[in-house]
Parts: sequence; C-alpha cells; structure tokens
Amino acid sequence: GASRCRSRRSLLQENRERLSVCSKLCYAVGGAPYQITGCALGFFLQIYLLDVAQVDAFYASIILFVGRAWDAITDPMVGFFISKSSWTRFGRLMPWIIFSTPFGVISYILIWFVPDVSRGQVMWYLVFYCLFQTLVTCFHVPYSALTMFISREQSERDSATAYRMTVEVLGTVLGTAIQGQIVGKVDTPCIGSPLFLGMTNSSVALEELNMTHDTGSLTDTRNAYMIAAGVIGGLYILCALILWAGVREKRESSELQSDEPVSFFQGLKLVMNHGPYIKLIAGFLFTSLAFMLLEGNFALFCTYTLGFRNEFQNILLAIMLSATLTIPFWQWFLTRFGKKTAVYVGISSAIPFLIMVVVLESNLIITYIVAVAAGISVAAAFLLPWSMLPDVVDDFKLQHPSSHGHEAIFFSFYVFFTKFTSGVSLGISTLSLDFAGYQTRGCSQPSEVNFTLKMLVSVTPVVLILLGLLLFKLYPIDEEKRRKNKKALQDLREESNSSSESDNTELASIV
Repeated sequence: GASRCRSRRSLLQENRERLSVCSKLCYAVGGAPYQITGCALGFFLQIYLLDVAQVDAFYASIILFVGRAWDAITDPMVGFFISKSSWTRFGRLMPWIIFSTPFGVISYILIWFVPDVSRGQVMWYLVFYCLFQTLVTCFHVPYSALTMFISREQSERDSATAYRMTVEVLGTVLGTAIQGQIVGKVDTPCIGSPLFLGMTNSSVALEELNMTHDTGSLTDTRNAYMIAAGVIGGLYILCALILWAGVREKRESSELQSDEPVSFFQGLKLVMNHGPYIKLIAGFLFTSLAFMLLEGNFALFCTYTLGFRNEFQNILLAIMLSATLTIPFWQWFLTRFGKKTAVYVGISSAIPFLIMVVVLESNLIITYIVAVAAGISVAAAFLLPWSMLPDVVDDFKLQHPSSHGHEAIFFSFYVFFTKFTSGVSLGISTLSLDFAGYQTRGCSQPSEVNFTLKMLVSVTPVVLILLGLLLFKLYPIDEEKRRKNKKALQDLREESNSSSESDNTELASIV
C-alpha cells in the first residue's frame, strides 16, 4: 500500500512538473538575443573593423581578443553575484534578465557606429564591446541557469533544452540573415590599385584614395551596419519581454530549504573537482573552438580566398539554415542512440567537408554543399553541450546531496572556458592575418593571406575537432549511467518528500 501510494505521489509530482508547450516556447525565445547578437558579432565584427571602420589589423586583433577575454571573465563574476542574490517575487534570476536588457541594446548599437574621431576610435570599440559583453552576460548566465528552475523533471528539462536550442539556432539564422542581407545589399568599395598597395605608408595611400574614391558607398555601408544593429536591438527587447511574460521560476521547495548554501568559492572548488564536468568541458572546448575559428574567419575566407565577395552572406545563411533544420534530427538521434554517440557522429561529420573546401578549386556549388554539411555539424556542436550539462549537474547532486545552488557555477564556467579560448583564437587569427600582410579594403589579398585563411578555416579546425573527440573518450556519463542517476535522484526526492510529510503529521499530532 505504501509503495503504491508513493508511486501515485511521484506520478502526481511528475504531472505537476510538466511544462506546457507555451511555457517551453516562451522559455526558448529567451535564448535568441544572445545568439542573434553573438552571431552578428562573430561573423561580421572582424570584417567590419578591418574594412568599414578601417581599424589597423593589429588594433583590431586587440579589440577582438580583449573583448572576448573580458566577456569570459564576466561570466563567473556574474555567476558569483547571481548565486549571492536573494529571491524576489519575480524569482532570483529574472530581475537580472530584465534590468540588463535596455542597457545591453544601447551598447550593442554603439559597437556598429563609426565615431568621428581619429585618435579614440580603438578605445571606442574596446569600451562598447566590453560593456555589451558584460550586459549580455547579465542576461545569458541567469537565463541558462534557469533550465534547472523551470522543472525538476529531467525529461521536461531535456525537452525545454531542445526547444531552446531550436530557437537559439534560429536566432543565429536571424542574426546572420538580418546583418548579412542588410549589409550585403550595399557594395563596400574596395581598393584594387597595386600602385597604392605597394606604397610603404598605407595610411597616406588610403587618405589620398578617400579623396578620389567614392566615399559615398562607404557611408552607405556604415549606415547599413547601423540599420542592422537597430533591427537586432529591437528583437532583443521583444524576446526579453516574451521570456518575462511566459516563464515562472520555481523555487525548489524541498531542496532549497534544507541547508545553508555553500559559499561561492567552496562551491567552485567542488564543481572543479567533479571529474565528469572537467572531461565534458575539455572535449567541448576544442570542438567549439574549431567552429568559432570557422565563424570568425569565414566572411574573409569567402570574400578573398574563394572570391565570392557578393555571395558570402548567402553562404553564411545556408550554414545556419541547415543547422536549424537538423536540430530536431539530433534531438531524436541522441534519445535513440545516446548523447556520446551523437557527439562522435555529429561533430566528426564536418571534417571531410572542411578539407574539401580548401582542396578543391573555388566553386560556388561545392561551397554551398560544404556550407550545408557544416551546418549539420554545427547543430550537433550546438545542442549537445547544453543537453549534457544538466546530466553532469544531476550526477554532482547525487555525489553532494547536501550541497545546493551551484547551477549558475556549472553553466557560467562552461561559457567562460569557451569564450576565453574563442577570444584567444580570434586575436591570434587577426594577428596572423596582419603578419601575412592583410590589406585593408583590398579587392584581393596577397597569397600569404589566402594561405593563412585556408589554415584558419580548414586545417586548424580539423585538428581541434579530432583532439576534442579524443578527449570525449574519457567522459564517463553514458546512457546507462544517466538512467541510474535519474532513478537515484527520484528516490532521493521521494525520500525527502515523505520524511517532510511525516514531520508535518507528527507536528500536527503534537499540536
């Protein structure tokens, strides 16, 4: 009788934890701002700084590196402050999301503005890039930790994560499409005269050229970047409002009342000593770095090495559309064959195509085929880390049942590592282009630059993917372990629920 009563109680519990499609969709929409802005910056900031704002390649590499590195540092800082913040009637995470939004949008728009100053330009981009990264972190870290607070049911969280990933990849499509199509409509003037390229003082050459060259179309390009920034800023605000209106943060009744939360640094030590987490991070570090290098240099690669100056925004769109359409496939694949298998199959599928794009002669049809194939792999690289992180958190909870409130640490440090390495990679890739002799606004580039671009979008990513997949061999949570963890957690919860109920009946009888 007691066991039947308990199983009925756990069924009731499961039904109470069920999320409606509407709340899953509202939750998912919250992931879009980070992806839309991140994608626009990832694909276009490098080419914008070099060819539109005309920042020297060396300074551009500093802006990109410092911006990304700062972004990485803000993640654990924000994670720390969130773990310290108290509950309000809107929840503990939601106020962060709402208050950071308007300031985030303003700083984002100012990144795409070319200030009319000759000296302070580098500082301008550095300040607003860092400021935006801080504010978008105040949005995204609480948002990603929200996964653990919308439901305690693992299957519901997995389902919500799949919704979120679909919308996030749609966000990257939107970011690529809005930025690419608005900016791509305007033809950025390039300089084709070898007379000027050969001159030692290129800045003098550029100034002379600006007198004679059609600066009107460069102004048009700058305006196009501003319009795109305005549209993306509007979407950012809309998504934040939908998230706020449609999602309720649940305070975990039985789990949060028991003990005092461990201090942030003790929590950090516990998290960093958790083997499965470190192995998961190490594997994804290399694979996500491969895709970030591809993202950061793809616009330049299409423009100069492949010679598709007027096609690159459509090629980017092909990558992102293919990624969006294959997310549901990967969600089905990982439930059918397990998450580890999905990692091996999904991420390694990019390798032959990355080799193909460099080995074969420049051909538009082949480039589109490669773009679609890369998209399928991007979808897997996108979905899997976020789908596997909650499993690691559950595993941690089983090993440290008395320790609570570390979700933000798990999520923020995962983001920290990927961003920091991407900052390093972007800085190094822009610097190596500078060493290779990159010509600002050149119609074509020296052969050294083309060789460097081939290394950055093909050889290096392939090596990084192989390293990442080797590290995944060490990751211990397979499907069987996942099922055992799920059952053990359910038993723990039932135990704590029944003990708290018996305490209540005892209290009632005493009264």
